[in-house]
Amino acid sequence: MLSCLRYIELNPVRARMVADPTGYAWSSCAAHCGGRWDSTLAPHPAYAALGGNDAERAAAWRDLLREAISDEELAEIRRYLQQQRALDSDRFQAMVEAKTRRFAGVRPAHRPPRRKSLGEK
Repeated sequence: MLSCLRYIELNPVRARMVADPTGYAWSSCAAHCGGRWDSTLAPHPAYAALGGNDAERAAAWRDLLREAISDEELAEIRRYLQQQRALDSDRFQAMVEAKTRRFAGVRPAHRPPRRKSLGEK
């Protein structure tokens, strides 16, 4: 969850819309970093677990935002996004599959090779 939230809140920086993610007005980043109160924001339990109070959580979140997202993690998030799949544990994916009755994992990027018919060489 935190990886995906970090990905989302850093999108405006990657797109070079802002230099600081808290400066993007349509993001929850400023609220997560303790710079702005947002009455419509309900903190996710994973974010709430970052500290015992608002100041600790905000400081921990700012530290996480300063860490670069690895190329592998970025690629994995994008692969799941492109296929509109659930990125998380097997247990979470099973729950999503049960509720949506759709496969929740990612599939290979390309079609499988075409099978030759009996008369084809």
